[in-house]
Amino acid sequence: MTNTIKISPDKRKPLTFNWIAIAFFSAVHLVALSAPWFFSWSALGVAIFLHWLIGSIGICLGYHRLLTHRSFEVPKPLEYIIAIIGALALQGSPIFWVSGHRMHHAYTEDMEKDPYSAKRGFWWSHILWLFYDRPEFFNYDQYKKYAPDLDKQPFYRWLDRYFLLLQLPLGLLLYLLGGWSFVIYGLFVRTVLLWHSTWFINSVSHLIGYRTYNSNDNSRNLWWAAILTYGEGWHNNHHAYPNIAKAGLKWWELDVTWWAIKILSKLNLAKKIKLPV
Repeated sequence: MTNTIKISPDKRKPLTFNWIAIAFFSAVHLVALSAPWFFSWSALGVAIFLHWLIGSIGICLGYHRLLTHRSFEVPKPLEYIIAIIGALALQGSPIFWVSGHRMHHAYTEDMEKDPYSAKRGFWWSHILWLFYDRPEFFNYDQYKKYAPDLDKQPFYRWLDRYFLLLQLPLGLLLYLLGGWSFVIYGLFVRTVLLWHSTWFINSVSHLIGYRTYNSNDNSRNLWWAAILTYGEGWHNNHHAYPNIAKAGLKWWELDVTWWAIKILSKLNLAKKIKLPV
């Protein structure tokens, strides 16, 4: 098996496997496969709850709609709490995640500049893009240029260095609450399910579904992806209006994350909410 891949037939630019990344993602998946031997209904409930908390509040509301697109504002202490919740998803620090997603919108489906271009195929945009050394996407000194608003804040620079360590107190808490069953389900099973839920937006939501808007890409609205990601699956809507806080624009387009933003608004915690005119 070769450890390089030609990423573009015109440039013939080789990429090298990042074996550390491959080992990390493989290990987390392998541990998650032990779940049947640790099953309990309470552990499954913990996994579902954390999938919602970390996925909807941390990633969808926090990393995506708040930090990447600034579609609304919250008080800075609450923003930092939400960012910490998002960092528990093991999808990278806020600076890394926001930078990558801003590149995705700036160069949507460009085979060189979009980190997870769907034009490279389903598996590339779903997971393979994470397996190769690409300094422009994974080197802090390069990707931080796309999130200068976050990089200038010491909190986000600290989180960029130490976000992985947040799994330790979470794992300890889960162990104290329910033993290894809670650790396997609340940490490993939840992480794997949330990874693939999020990655479906990069991959399948650029391949199948319906298009309401004529955006300059192949983004699609996909109902089951929206359910798995608490509203993010209305991806064509999002590419048409990337900086608004609401992803589900039709009455039937379920957007659970938008409900959370509305609750924050009722509590006077979310302000300057951007909506389509």
